[in-house]
Amino acid sequence: MPDDMREKLLAYVFANMGDAVCITAKNGAIHYANTSAAKLFGFGESSEGRKIWEVIPFTEKNDTLIQLFIDAVKEGRNIRSLASYENNDGQIFRLHVSVTYMTDNGGIFAVVIRDLTELFRVNSAFERYTSPEIAKFVLSTPGGEKQGGSVRDVTILMSDLRGFTALSTKLPADTLITILNHYFEEMIAVIQRWKGTLIEFLGDGIFVVFGAPNDDEDHAEHALSCALEMENSMKSVNEWNALNGYPSLEMGIGINSGPAVVGNIGSEERMKYGCMGETVNLAGRVETFTVGGQVYISERTRAKISAELLITDEQSFMPKGAASPMKIFAVEGLGAIHMAHKEYVMRDTVRPAEVKFFTIAGSKSVEGEGHTGRVVKVSADEKYAVLESDAHVEAMQNILIDIGGSLYAKAVKVSGREITICFTSKPDGFNDWAKSLF
Repeated sequence: MPDDMREKLLAYVFANMGDAVCITAKNGAIHYANTSAAKLFGFGESSEGRKIWEVIPFTEKNDTLIQLFIDAVKEGRNIRSLASYENNDGQIFRLHVSVTYMTDNGGIFAVVIRDLTELFRVNSAFERYTSPEIAKFVLSTPGGEKQGGSVRDVTILMSDLRGFTALSTKLPADTLITILNHYFEEMIAVIQRWKGTLIEFLGDGIFVVFGAPNDDEDHAEHALSCALEMENSMKSVNEWNALNGYPSLEMGIGINSGPAVVGNIGSEERMKYGCMGETVNLAGRVETFTVGGQVYISERTRAKISAELLITDEQSFMPKGAASPMKIFAVEGLGAIHMAHKEYVMRDTVRPAEVKFFTIAGSKSVEGEGHTGRVVKVSADEKYAVLESDAHVEAMQNILIDIGGSLYAKAVKVSGREITICFTSKPDGFNDWAKSLF
């Protein structure tokens, strides 16, 4: 190919390539800038002859980029680096910068800049719609995007807000989203600190796995530590809610350990990183037994933790299809981590309330024609009460009390005729009803 044709071809390629290309003298003065470079940096005819760092807006975000060019010129060396760039319109770019020192013609620098802004945006969005751990697994693992999974020993954490469904009927949609977004931000920060992987949000609930996709020998201990810290973080959540005129929230957490199928689930067109199996189902079941401010772990999880536990309650239930009951434990401390415990002070009612109540099968179906009882004590914070009744009620069973509206509660302790209950969802008129007892 003739030299003049080769030069024209190279000039055409440089002028039309997407990467920004500049040629500078040994002192950094611009000799040549292609169309992409002129567009990115806003080069004009007056830019030729100026040092390359002099045509970059002098802002804090551009410090690294400017220093990169200065170091290359002063030291006469090659540099490959990522840097942020803010143009005159305030737009932020993420750039990969390659500076190559060439000894030709007394020394020149070839600068090639690739704009990675869109790639960073897509990766960031991917992380936000999944989780950083899943995004890294899919993007960096060979075959990480393909269908398939494996059985791994993991710990599952399930959390849920108590009474939020009833609350959602009373608040505007934008207020609910604001409350949930702030709550999720606080919780996800804790989950990431303890190496948890967010699988998905389940309405106002959170589904987290520990031990996948990244290996973690201490997944059970990390899950419980995370749960205790999540409960402690509810204080700051509710302080923020109060400051903004929003209602207080309460959260219950259930944890279970064991084998689960983890991996990419779905079709070639649409997949998600998921986790399924009996271990997951039982974690969800354990969570249903909690009240606000409570963490329950299964005996499988307890067996995997060697650190000292502060256990405040022990219950058992019969899992579906199981031959024997499964024990679960209310935990308020693990080693040096302790959940802020709030004692509830019971007050005798001056005028005990005669009520009709119903036991609930599972979490939905009302059983039988109901029972009668008397509310004889209510805690100072109106969260707990003592219900006297001859009816047979099991610990951890859900009940519905008719007070002119549906008042939901969970039996947290049963001793003879005394049933200590925790209110889980309060109807309109609850405050007036509670005041009428004193």
